[in-house]
Parts: sequence; C-alpha cells; structure tokens
Amino acid sequence: MAVRRVLRLGHPLLREVARPLAAAQIGSEAMRCLVADMVDTLHDYGGIGLAAPQVGESLRLAIIEIAGGPTRYGELAPMPLTVFVNPVIEVLDQATVGYWEGCLSVPGLRGFVERPQHVRVRYLSDRGEPRSLELRGFPATVFQHEFDHLDGRLYVDGLADPRLLVFDEEYERYHRTAPAAR
Repeated sequence: MAVRRVLRLGHPLLREVARPLAAAQIGSEAMRCLVADMVDTLHDYGGIGLAAPQVGESLRLAIIEIAGGPTRYGELAPMPLTVFVNPVIEVLDQATVGYWEGCLSVPGLRGFVERPQHVRVRYLSDRGEPRSLELRGFPATVFQHEFDHLDGRLYVDGLADPRLLVFDEEYERYHRTAPAAR
C-alpha cells in the first residue's frame, strides 16, 4: 500500500486519547488499507510495533511483529505480525523491570523506563474476534509501550530518571552494556 510519515514528539495527535473502532469499522476496507499502510510503514522504519496515532489516525489500533532470536534484551520468541483492535492491558503483577526504550516517534533517543513485567492483553483481531494474550518480560514492555500511544502517552513520560534519556550514539557508547544507574 503506502509508507506513511511517522508523527514525531510534539505533534498534538500523539497526545490525544485515541477513539475505539466501532464494530462496523473492524474488517472494513478502510481499516484493511490502514493496517496495510501501517505494516509498510513499520517495515520501512524498522520498528517492532506501530500504533495508528503514530501515522495520524486517532484509532485504538496497533500492530506488533517480533522477529525473535538473540537481541540486546535477551533471547526473544518470535511473534508474527499481529493486529490489535481496541486493546486493553491488565497488569497481573506490579513488579517492574526497566529497559532502554526507543520509539519511531522519538527518533534518535533512548530512555530507561520501568514497567510491570506480567500483563494480560485483551483485544479484538482484525476480524473482530475476541482474543487474549498473557505476556512476561520484554514482550510485556513492548505491548505497554505500543498501547500507551493509544492513550496519548510516550515512553518519555515514564522515564525512571530524566538523566536516563540519551541519544542513540551515547547509549551505544556509554550505556548499552552498563546497568542503568539510579
């Protein structure tokens, strides 16, 4: 379909609470086109997740695709490209772990954010079928990060310490192998 421009920090739409998709919108041609554009955009920009507000659509819709294998976050199980309509996250355990997060809407920066590491996600598929996933560890962080976009939040809002917001080059040079100082 088309690669869309990803909105960046400062664009007002990124701070809006997105509206739920109505039953009639789910599976519609317009939604299929939006999802196809989001997939093209995600692959072009090189991310693992993208929310509709990031491409200018104030809808509770996100996609996530995790290639799997060894990463800087450890060994990850792959997750095929999945569409999440009107997702809701339930925290199952309040214990948090922090990761250095990046975002297509905040290019060139990383920040250390602590999030709960055991969550359940309830959502509708792109066909309107109810689904549920239970996630632990880094995947739980990915989902919270992406779904925060649907509530007008960016990872920078949850920084554990504002001193732990760094440019990518400084992250690679000074922080990649060092634990986050607090």
